[in-house]
Parts: sequence; C-alpha cells; structure tokens
Amino acid sequence: MTVVHEAPVGDEIPEIPADAHGRVAELHELRDQVRRGPSEKATEAQHAKGKLTARERIELLLDEGSFREVEPLRRHRATGFGLEAKKPHTDGVVVGWGTVHGRTVFTYAHDFRIFGGALGEAHAQKIHKIMDMAIAAGAPLVSLNDGAGARIQEGVTALAGYGGIFQRNTRASGVIPQISVMLGPCAGGAAYSPALTDFVFMVRETSQMFITGPDVVQAVTGEKISQNGLGGADVHSGVSGVSHFAYDDEQSCIEEVRYLLSLLPQNNREMPPTVVNDDPVDRRNDTLLDLVPVDGNRPYDMRKVIEEIVDHGEYLEVHERWATNVLCVLARIDGHVTGIIANQPQSLAGVLDINASEKAARFVQMCDAFNIPLVTMLDVPGFLPGVDQEHDGIIRHGAKLLYAYCNATVPRIQLILRKAYGGAYIVMDSRSIGADLSFAWPTNEIAVMGAEGAANVIFRRDINGAEDPEAMRTQKIKEYKTELMHPYYAAERGLVDDVIDPAETRQVLASSLAMLRTKHADLPSRKHGNPPM
Repeated sequence: MTVVHEAPVGDEIPEIPADAHGRVAELHELRDQVRRGPSEKATEAQHAKGKLTARERIELLLDEGSFREVEPLRRHRATGFGLEAKKPHTDGVVVGWGTVHGRTVFTYAHDFRIFGGALGEAHAQKIHKIMDMAIAAGAPLVSLNDGAGARIQEGVTALAGYGGIFQRNTRASGVIPQISVMLGPCAGGAAYSPALTDFVFMVRETSQMFITGPDVVQAVTGEKISQNGLGGADVHSGVSGVSHFAYDDEQSCIEEVRYLLSLLPQNNREMPPTVVNDDPVDRRNDTLLDLVPVDGNRPYDMRKVIEEIVDHGEYLEVHERWATNVLCVLARIDGHVTGIIANQPQSLAGVLDINASEKAARFVQMCDAFNIPLVTMLDVPGFLPGVDQEHDGIIRHGAKLLYAYCNATVPRIQLILRKAYGGAYIVMDSRSIGADLSFAWPTNEIAVMGAEGAANVIFRRDINGAEDPEAMRTQKIKEYKTELMHPYYAAERGLVDDVIDPAETRQVLASSLAMLRTKHADLPSRKHGNPPM
C-alpha cells in the first residue's frame, strides 16, 4: 500500500487499495503524515527558533482532544516557479474548531514549516471558511499567526486572499470576539488583520509586526534597526499600543488567551460567563481608608484599589504597558465579569492624554459590544496640557473616549475617589453623559479646575491688590474649596447619587450592578455613527 504525499509526477500512478479496509488504513496513514508535517528536519528547525508547531499551539489553546480539523487534505492548485512540484497537504495553515473551558472556539494556525506560513489562494480560502463558520456559529475566533505574508509566487491572488480576511474581520467586529496571537513574523498588509481584531497577543523575541521591514526602513530613511527594535513585542505593547499583551514564551501566552476567553461571551447576543462566587459581596474594604491619601497631590497605586474591590483580587489588565496613566481591566464582581476603567495617579498623576483616551475608548467599545458592564473610577486632574498634545489632536482623540461612553448601552457606574476636574470629569462617564449611577467617596473634589487655579482666576484683582498677596490667595483658595469643592456639593445637586463609605465600595458596586443587569437601552435607528478619528 502506498500513500502519495506529493502530487504525482510524470507517469507515476498511486496504488489504490482494493477493499474498504485497505482504503481506511490508507486514510489513517495519510492523516498521520499530515499531522506530522512536511519533515522532521522542518520541525526541528521550528523548535530551534524557540517556536512550537501549528498543531502544538492548537493543543495548548484547546481543551484536550476537542480539536476538529477542517480541510486537512487541501492542496494549492497554483503553477509556475516550481509550485506545481510541491503541493503539501494543509497548504500551510491548520484550521478547525474545538473547545476552551468547554465552550466552542474556532481557530486557524499558520504552519511556518510549509512555505514559511505564506498565504496563497487555497491557504486563504481555508481561513475564509473557518471565519465564516465562526460568524455563523456565533463563537470566538483565535488566529495563531506565524507567517511570512503573501505567497509571492501566486501574485495578486494571494493579495486578494488577504482582502477576504480583512472583510471578514470587519464583518465579525463586535459580533464575535476576535483574538490574534502573534507567534512569528507578520509583515506588510498581513499586519492589518490583527489590527482589526479585539485583542493582540505577542511573544518576546520570536514575534514581530511591521508594515515595512528593517531593510526597507534603512534603504528609505537611513535608519538602522533590528526586527525586534522595529516591531517586537515590547515595542508594540509599550510604545505603539498595537499589542495588548506581551509574554516571554508561547506557553504562558496561550494560557492567558484561554483565561481571556473565560471572561468573554461567545458573541454579542450572550452575556459573559458567570462563576459561583465564594468571595463575600459584603466584604468590607477598610484597607481603602489608608490606601488612598486624602491629599490629592499624593500618588498611590490604583491597582491596589481594584484588587480590594474585585473577587479574590483577580483581574486581567489590558494594555498594561501602554498609556499607563489609565488602567483598563477585566475582573469579576460577585462572579459577574465587569470592565473597569480607572485613572492611575502613579503615572502622570492620572491625567488623560492622547494615548490614554484612545486606550480607554477602545476598551469601552469592546465592553459595550460584548455586554460587559462598566465601572469607571476617577482620580483625574484633567487633560494633559502642552503644545504637542494640542498639535497632535488631543481634542479629537479625547472625543473618542467621550463618544465611546455616550454610545455605550451597557450598565455604567461612575465612582469618584478624589479629584475629578474639568472636561476629564465629564468625559470619564459622568451622569451628564449617561452614567446610570454615580457614587463618590467623602474625599471627592469635583470642580472645573483645582482650587489654586480657580482662586487665581476668580480672585485675581483681590489677590493682586492685597497688602499680602500670598495670605489673600490662601484665604481665597480656602473660600473656593468651602463653597464649591466640598464633598457633598455634587450630591446636593443630583450629579452624584450618593457619597459612600469607601469600606462599602464592593458591596455598593455589586448590588448596583445586580440591579442594572436587566437594563435595556436602544440607540437611535441609523446605519452607524461617525466617531471622531
């Protein structure tokens, strides 16, 4: 019995078994060959780079024994440049579905051992098929990317294959969760598919993303830079913001993908999965009384506040290394997934700038798309002033966050810890833009600006005309704080629903989210909005 792995050449005719038993045996042998891949040498070369094979990655992602492959025997039909003599099964991409924590997940994984994972017509059609299946079934799609871009030998046909992927990424946006896991190089137009998805994971040293590689950059600009320096995991997770997560190895990276999937619904018609909560909802947070200083100029770590409030102190931070002046995390409160946006006083005093606005806006949109309620925690002195910020468009970038909140229909709760000044107070989900509930700690200060700046503007003449300007300034600052910045001013005017004991924060948020769980809100009938760019 002979199993032909490559296409017949010349007068070669493969031997066909005469009976059903023989043909089934041939099938199993062929499947084994496909699973092993092109050769042991190619597998060894992949491992030598510190990278797993496509099937090893899928085994890590999916529950054991759950993977069902689609089109494993597919071959390309291209000719020219020697392609007709090399037609390996799978055509360099493994596609199918399985389960993660018992729930259906679709996936495709580039096999770098075959044509360097480059995309050709058959390769693209397999990806198109599995994307269509994911959309139709209403289940998440995870791409395990390790490819060299378009298959040059197939020309424009390969480019058209990418177009089909981009179109499906866009059609699936906000419908099913899409996660891109970068485990190798991703160059040129191929980089746009991950950019269209909800989350991007990268592995240090082995994965890179860029539109033009180091050689082209050097030829055009004269700048010399390595692949990792141009588009490595640390660059995209800390500088550009293209990547949401970065890890040291593939195993820990893929394990975190599984954890993220446990926090997301299957699609936009479902709620996120809940778990049985054994962390008491009425657990007091007395630590918060000492954790957050009353003095608004003293920094503290907002992450510690979040740890106190959420179940068991566990959360997943998105974009941990980029725009660190705002935190975006997924956590559970009373077993229910919640999105938390919070200013981080340890970084730039928690101000909003261009990057922080974009980061938070994208996170708000993702949570709203997938029915994840939002809790916004404020300690914000305003927007970052500066010529660069203004010239780079802080107005339109800040408006992205404003638009995202105003457009969101999920339950929304605002919690003001300390400072909430100026336009940043409004933008960070104030009652005036549609927050369902607004709570404040007795340390809150809500105002157009800080007392010092306000006093200098309002009482300029009194201060300048005084015998002791500094004493007069101090007096006027105290007057302004007493009149307009005391902790109950906003509550007296109905702009804050209640001033709460910080130690009761977890209980208040949990009961409020439970009440809002049945919230229903409709947006005006329209094709789509036109958000600021």
